[in-house]
Amino acid sequence: MTMLQECLFSMQDEGYRDFQCKLMPTVAREAVIGVRTPRLRALAKKLRGTREATAFLSSLPHRYYEENNLHAFLIEQITDFDACVAALDAFLPCVNNWATCDSMNPKILGMHKDRLLPFIERWLNSKDTYAVRFGIKLLMTWFLDEDFEECYLARVARIRSEEYYVNMMIAWYFATALAKQYAATLPYLEEHRLPDWIHAKTVRKAIESYRISKEQKDHLRTL
Repeated sequence: MTMLQECLFSMQDEGYRDFQCKLMPTVAREAVIGVRTPRLRALAKKLRGTREATAFLSSLPHRYYEENNLHAFLIEQITDFDACVAALDAFLPCVNNWATCDSMNPKILGMHKDRLLPFIERWLNSKDTYAVRFGIKLLMTWFLDEDFEECYLARVARIRSEEYYVNMMIAWYFATALAKQYAATLPYLEEHRLPDWIHAKTVRKAIESYRISKEQKDHLRTL
């Protein structure tokens, strides 16, 4: 066992591990240590810029779920756009669960949105489930407000996958788009441009959202 793994096990919370395992059916129980996210983020902050961090980021794939999350939090701290993208390209094929994927939000990406779009397109075209999910998440995070364009809706709508965690992210994206860009997004539901399962999940998520008005929810229920 490495010194870093020993450090992670020293922070183990078995009750939290059991809780996490119920939420991540794609991760084997023996691969989960049980370390709470704030402690992992604090460790990533402590390791930032060290030789240990550099070595760890080069040691893919990892054995434990918490190692993957620590890896994600170290990527978040990269302040060079090209270096961040390179780190993501190396890491995304090793991601095996939605929680690790969704935990990553490198701020440097949002500071270079024009440069980011070609990489999002590449991840959307990936054969890796969580690279696709991450690409959709970036469009949801950075391109549904002042940088929104209707073509992004069409791009996500074109994705066809048998993967549950891709399709659920598509539904999440469109539900969020309804909250932020209702007029542009509504035709995708009214005209049934999405696969039936994604359509139903989108409507359900939108109806549960506090950011969508009662009148809008009433109309969505008719769809």
